[in-house]
Amino acid sequence: MPGELVFAHAGFGADAVAYPDGWDLQRRMHERRAADQIPDTCLLLEHEPVYTAGRRTEPLDRPLADPGVPVIMALPEPLDVISYVRSLEEALIRCCADVGVATTRVEGRSGVWITGDGGPDRKVGAVGIRVSRGVTMHGFALNCDCDLGWFDKIVPCGIRDAGVTSLTVEAVRPVTVPDITGRAERHLADVFGARVCRRVGVADLLAGAELSPAAS
Repeated sequence: MPGELVFAHAGFGADAVAYPDGWDLQRRMHERRAADQIPDTCLLLEHEPVYTAGRRTEPLDRPLADPGVPVIMALPEPLDVISYVRSLEEALIRCCADVGVATTRVEGRSGVWITGDGGPDRKVGAVGIRVSRGVTMHGFALNCDCDLGWFDKIVPCGIRDAGVTSLTVEAVRPVTVPDITGRAERHLADVFGARVCRRVGVADLLAGAELSPAAS
């Protein structure tokens, strides 16, 4: 379990991060974490609109015309990736509950879902993890008030019998990213058992400077 978990905000709203920049940022932090140069770190940010495809993405799942949250954490030995994913899901479930949206897990599918209300299953939080050198990359994406129209052009996560939703849609009121970030920090620290958690600047992590506690 981590002794310390730090949070770095990389950009939101009008300052949303371009996906290649976000990818480069987490890659550089992954290298530093794998070398024990920084503590366990959670990057919180919004991406500019982007579609990503993995090795198993089928052509029909891509956009017809062809926004997470990276978490960089060293896993204890022996590696238990499933437990790590379940912990991320639990933090998201708690965030959703904080704003009055009841969510759950779906057997055989990662992420956080809304089910059992007479409609199709709807994913509100996605989880995607890669582990290299015992350190995780990528992380989770929680839909707050994003434009769901982007999902109409693809088959999200390759799942054809379910939909995608947002906290704003389900709560029937605006739920913004700033409404969630502090809650996410608190719940992530709790589910991972961090003894110390604080917010630091991205530049501090990249420069390897001594990290100072975040302002209250």
